[in-house]
Amino acid sequence: MAKVVIYTTRICPYCVRAKQLFQRKGINYEEIDVSLDNDLRIKLVERTKQRTVPQIFINDQHIGGCDDLYALERQGALDPLLAQ
Repeated sequence: MAKVVIYTTRICPYCVRAKQLFQRKGINYEEIDVSLDNDLRIKLVERTKQRTVPQIFINDQHIGGCDDLYALERQGALDPLLAQ
């Protein structure tokens, strides 16, 4: 099973949508809330070059945000990533 990590904030509707997709698929994920940790948020921006959340990683591969995740799902490319 793939290792899924989602960087989130507390009041992010896109974070909720991303987590819901993984929950519907029965996929466990590690959630890292960057709401109150500015240093962690800066490291995330340095790593992804993105300022928005969620930022999703599957097996340490940066997938992107919620729209990117759902695009993978529509293309049928998400399940193979999750099966690795």
